Amino acid sequence: MRASVIQIAVNEDESVEARRRRVTALVREQAGADLVVLPELWTTGAFAYEEFGREAEPLEGPTYEAMAKAASDAGVWLHAGSIPERDPDGPLYNTSLVFSPSGDLAAAYRKIHRFGFDKGEAVLMGAGAELVTVRLPETTLGLSTCYDLRFPELYRGLVDAGAETLVVSAGWPERRRSHWTLLAQARAVENQTFLLACATAGTHAGVPQAGHSIVVDPWGEVLAQAGAGEEVLTVEFDPGKVATTREQFPALKDRVLGLRPPRRP
Repeated sequence: MRASVIQIAVNEDESVEARRRRVTALVREQAGADLVVLPELWTTGAFAYEEFGREAEPLEGPTYEAMAKAASDAGVWLHAGSIPERDPDGPLYNTSLVFSPSGDLAAAYRKIHRFGFDKGEAVLMGAGAELVTVRLPETTLGLSTCYDLRFPELYRGLVDAGAETLVVSAGWPERRRSHWTLLAQARAVENQTFLLACATAGTHAGVPQAGHSIVVDPWGEVLAQAGAGEEVLTVEFDPGKVATTREQFPALKDRVLGLRPPRRP
């Protein structure tokens, strides 16, 4: 299986429409890949809180339309990162979109864990409530977004739902880059999955971004990692290694906590 992880910068002097055109072109260039992944909130920037309301879109808005066509043109499964979604009957959501090679929407995931500690995203956006997986011909994806990476129980739930490849779309800050790499490897190792994590580069809203998008295998080995700048990270991996790893080292079978309710005293 071949995956392309597109690490872009969210430049404040570039309009959303210009960035959308640029990203569309980058996706089309990945024809031949099986899966393409974009970062979190690349239309606005994950820390550009004042832009969320101004640039929020309905689910089937301009970014949806552009990414659906890009997926179809390239003939790829496209995790189109996330957008600030405006629900007509509720709050904004940080929503990831996944399109099939025919351009159909295969899944939408509303970010469950909102970052901000009672400010920023945590108060401006609603929280998602559902775990989301997507079945590809080669593997089953488990979807997550940025701050979700710090909550291992979410990934256990995705594994229980059949996930074999975890995808993390992020706008992670440079000052906590060591956590980014550490947590990406930890989530892959503890769940015996592949993990593809796509971050933004550059600086937006005054916050330097970590970059360093990363692909990790079920043993925690780093298969590929980007640098700090804009880059397309392309990697080939064998999804069958998940089953092989779980057979050779069946740690998941020894799980005890979380599998059944505690016994009453």
